[in-house]
Amino acid sequence: VQLQASGGGLVQAGGSLRLSCAASGRTFSSYAMGWFRQAPGKEREFVAAISWSGGSTYYADSVKGRFTISRDDAKNTVYLQMNSLKPEDTAVYYCAAEGGNKDKVVAGRDFGSWGQGTQVTVSS
Repeated sequence: VQLQASGGGLVQAGGSLRLSCAASGRTFSSYAMGWFRQAPGKEREFVAAISWSGGSTYYADSVKGRFTISRDDAKNTVYLQMNSLKPEDTAVYYCAAEGGNKDKVVAGRDFGSWGQGTQVTVSS
């Protein structure tokens, strides 16, 4: 599957952004999807994930209660709604996919496909 992330930008602290990740292929509904981020000088970190069915979601503690991951299988798209943004949320955000009708996929090494990344910058 090929992934195309979009929706990043510059926003003030406390603001909101919605990231989108469009996937190619006819089997999107069988993929678990995830969002990761990488800030300058830091390692890539897990942000959020959603199971292939959409029935389960997982979040990093740092974003829990502020970010929401969702999917629209009719549009082959996964979203990351980011509210109450903080300067420490500044990073390049990547979407990832793993096929095989899996429920809990949260480790970067377990995702087989990655998008190109979209920059999110939160000013203080």
